[in-house]
Amino acid sequence: MFAALTGLGLSTAAGLNAYIPLLLVGVLARLTDAVRLPAEYAWLSDTWVLAIVAVLLVAEFVLDKVPVVDHVNDMIQTAVRPASGGVVFSATAAAAQVDNSAWMAEHPAVGWLLGIAVALAVHVIKASARPVVNATTAGVGAPVVSTVEDVGSLGMSLIAIFLPVLVVAALAVLAFVAWRLIRRVRRYRAARRARAAAPPG
Repeated sequence: MFAALTGLGLSTAAGLNAYIPLLLVGVLARLTDAVRLPAEYAWLSDTWVLAIVAVLLVAEFVLDKVPVVDHVNDMIQTAVRPASGGVVFSATAAAAQVDNSAWMAEHPAVGWLLGIAVALAVHVIKASARPVVNATTAGVGAPVVSTVEDVGSLGMSLIAIFLPVLVVAALAVLAFVAWRLIRRVRRYRAARRARAAAPPG
């Protein structure tokens, strides 16, 4: 159960930032016993992999805070974030096999599918809300919201690894925030349609 919660939390974090959970899992697996990766996922803690992920994280950190550029970055990340979610979920699911979790061992594809689906859902909400934030704040909100997302990704990753029992509560908070964002996006789009349909003058 805890393995599933850890995977769920990490894939949610990947939907916000693809590289933070990957880097955290890799570093912790390399330097501590907090994360134990089976042989097929040992590459996550390889020096070169960690270096590449760290460089990509720095690039993401910068690009995601620039209005307009953040939208292009989100388009690129539509493939990257779900893939990252699948990796971190399946890695923790595979790690559960070490702990003799029969269900995880018998359903190895579940981790990948769930991780991809969760990360993609979070990414879609994030990518849909960002243009509205940029438009309603003249771009000023982009770095603020991006920083909040990065902190949220790191926080969710740490909770997933060290306090997986709290993942459900963290997801409930995130779901509430997502619901508010979706309502705001819908109101903004409805207002734009109304303005476009209004007769001139």
